[in-house]
Amino acid sequence: QLQLEESGGRLVQAGGSLRLSCAASGGTFSSYIMGWFRQAPGKEREFVAAISRSVSIIYYADAVKGRFTISRDNRQNTVYLQMDSLKPEDAAAYYCAADRILSSANIYRALAYDFWGQGTQVTVSS
Repeated sequence: QLQLEESGGRLVQAGGSLRLSCAASGGTFSSYIMGWFRQAPGKEREFVAAISRSVSIIYYADAVKGRFTISRDNRQNTVYLQMDSLKPEDAAAYYCAADRILSSANIYRALAYDFWGQGTQVTVSS
């Protein structure tokens, strides 16, 4: 059973940067598609970014394109989310997710992912 643990969330000023990490254990990390989602209070969980097993395909939500960068290190069993030029509307709990097989349409759907971390909180002050 794959287990995921996020870290790196904290309070940051608008315009600042933050790097989130998600460490995986209990499975063959390189066989999973990895995604980042976020959820603000009172809102639905929304897609942020995803990366294919071999790093060859990367997806971003329009809201973060050009500011966030997803990457993975299959030797370290870790996926990262580099967040630059943070805005107050980026504040949310950030979750990493994993699944072995996802169609290009399901990459963006939280319900399509089988494995989830507990989340890490990002707060952005204006």
